[in-house]
Amino acid sequence: MDTSLATPPKGAIVLFNGKDVKNWLKREDGTPAAWKVEDEILHVVPGEGDIYSKETFTDFFLHVEFRCPNMPKCTGQAKGNSGVYLQGRYEIQVLDSYGWKVPGQADCGAFYCQHAPTINASKKPMEWQTYDVVFRAPRVEGGTVVEQTRVTVIHNGIAIHNNVMLHGPTGGAMDDKVGEPGPLLLQDHSDLVCFRNIWAMPLPSTSSKEYGPSN
Repeated sequence: MDTSLATPPKGAIVLFNGKDVKNWLKREDGTPAAWKVEDEILHVVPGEGDIYSKETFTDFFLHVEFRCPNMPKCTGQAKGNSGVYLQGRYEIQVLDSYGWKVPGQADCGAFYCQHAPTINASKKPMEWQTYDVVFRAPRVEGGTVVEQTRVTVIHNGIAIHNNVMLHGPTGGAMDDKVGEPGPLLLQDHSDLVCFRNIWAMPLPSTSSKEYGPSN
């Protein structure tokens, strides 16, 4: 199912409203983000660095749309590279991987160097793509992780990760404080990647044990 331009549901937190970057800070020093907004699109500005949301999350559902530039003379990691970091710690790779038969652990949709997507769901460069993500934070007791991070990712309507387990932060994480809430981080990898329609829905840590309607 195509979720492009999906409307945020009631209770969702709109992280990018198509107008400005007031909800975002520069990773380097925490100053206001300086990425460009034009035609309701958030543009990476190479050299301005990664940006992260002021809002932080524990368990959540995320919707984010991205577009990779057309870079036909480039290959591999030099081809429309960026990343979406859940809690600022776990990177879902953004890359122009269109047409690659067997996606690897550094291709579009991968949890960088941990899990390759089960299938290559990438669209052509300059086409808008979607990530819909269900994130369950690790459970930490007394400073020890007792349950690892689990994530499901739908890329362009196709499940590419189904409740996979992450064994700690991926490379380039903001920190390793996995027991604490964290922001959404978008990566500046010097390529002209764009984003739009970014929102997240916080999720409860446990479900109800009641039977039937409660009110």
